[in-house]
Amino acid sequence: MKNKFIIWIIFCLLLVVSFPTPNSQLYAQQETSAKAMCVIEKTSKRILYAQNENQQLANASTTKIVTFLTILKNCDDLDKKIIIDDRAVGIPGTSIYLKKGEQLTIKQLLYGMMLVSGNDAATALAISVCESVDEFAKLMTTEAQKCGAKNSCFKNPHGLDEKGHYTTAYDLALITAECYKYDIFKQIVSTQNAKIPNNSGYRYLKNKNTLLSSLLGCVGVKTGFTNNAGRCLVSSAIRENMQIICVVLNCGPMFEDSYFLIEKAFQNYSLKKILSPYSYIRSVNVNNSNEKFAKLYIQKGFSYPLTKNEEQNINVNFNIPKILFAPLEKEEVVGEVEIYLDNNLLFCEKIYTMEEIKSNKVTDNLRKVISNW
Repeated sequence: MKNKFIIWIIFCLLLVVSFPTPNSQLYAQQETSAKAMCVIEKTSKRILYAQNENQQLANASTTKIVTFLTILKNCDDLDKKIIIDDRAVGIPGTSIYLKKGEQLTIKQLLYGMMLVSGNDAATALAISVCESVDEFAKLMTTEAQKCGAKNSCFKNPHGLDEKGHYTTAYDLALITAECYKYDIFKQIVSTQNAKIPNNSGYRYLKNKNTLLSSLLGCVGVKTGFTNNAGRCLVSSAIRENMQIICVVLNCGPMFEDSYFLIEKAFQNYSLKKILSPYSYIRSVNVNNSNEKFAKLYIQKGFSYPLTKNEEQNINVNFNIPKILFAPLEKEEVVGEVEIYLDNNLLFCEKIYTMEEIKSNKVTDNLRKVISNW
């Protein structure tokens, strides 16, 4: 009897080991349940994790990130008041319930579009810049392409299902990285609660992105859902000096999966400064001058997200002549620096002289006098 009991205990323990929790089982098999996913570091745009990242898919209200960027690129005054056109009233789906003739600023409409995903706000913004929604959608596609988003096409500013309206997880990550160059974007997408006026008082807006209150360092960005696109989320978090952008498309547990992916990125990667901007490199011997050395520097710096193992495989090569010959102009290009991860070139930058180096040869000085005559 005692032996049977022991066998039963061992059997139960084996069952526990063999059947992990649903989440751990999911992530043991793949990174996410999303149809497509892409996680990048914002500055370098390095892909840290990806799954079907170039597959063209509907993306629901994450489209509004592109709308925001298009407004920023084509509107000089975000405090400009616009009169709500009847074409922006009664748009299907999520709404801030705009009324024809009321007046709001561009910035107020951006809050309404991003926090509660107002489709009417997105439409009002579109026709504040272009004569029609169709024209604005073409502009959206153009602005996306400027960010490197080559596999996207947008047909409307709100993301409601429409034939020919699609993007990819990777494209959407690139577009979001571009948006983060603008302070007003950072401000709005990280806001949890806000209010904007209506005809009788205020509209109170609550951000639908629950990661803002649950994920350490979360700073945005945008949720989305339609029947065709499924649940979509673009999210971002900053810790120390690194910002991660995560895109999941058609993902049931979009908050849970995004949380896991961002935590994993911070756990496995850190942003390493390999070269600081305007760094002194070295001094090189100079011939034909009273100056014995020329000081050299770079203008652009370089940082890159790396795992601990990768840090050991970074190689920095300075391609500089052993001797330079005067005359040399200030900021004259005399070489280049290359940074490799294993055999992959990550970065290449020119090396410049810090100061003018004059020649002590009579012929050089005479030639200079003649050229300046």
